[in-house]
Amino acid sequence: MYNKIILIGNLTKDPELRYTPQGTPVASFRIAVNYRYKQSDETKQETMFIDNVVFGKQAESCSKYLNKGSAVLVEGRLQERRWESNGQQKSKFEVIAQSVRFLSRRGGQEGAAGEGDMLPPEETTDLEPF
Repeated sequence: MYNKIILIGNLTKDPELRYTPQGTPVASFRIAVNYRYKQSDETKQETMFIDNVVFGKQAESCSKYLNKGSAVLVEGRLQERRWESNGQQKSKFEVIAQSVRFLSRRGGQEGAAGEGDMLPPEETTDLEPF
């Protein structure tokens, strides 16, 4: 079986950084991915909101350098998470990122005001700890 996904999108809010009991950094963030298509003579757009999880040094880098609106390319695998809540089975799909690349914003804006000279590290590979 082959499970690989590549997405380009913008963060919908700042990443959330937390740590496992073993001390491994874990960052979670959601990206909006747009899809444009033509239907008859009309151009339509759909937006999907996709949850992502990244581990290790990349998690810390994402937390430090990314914020709401940041453009990223995420490469990883799709995973289904299942749990029970109030007696009902629930599930959701999320991307376990193996690589997160920071993309520049349109119009040459980098980061928030005053952060334009701070460049993200060149890290692109960091596998999850399990």
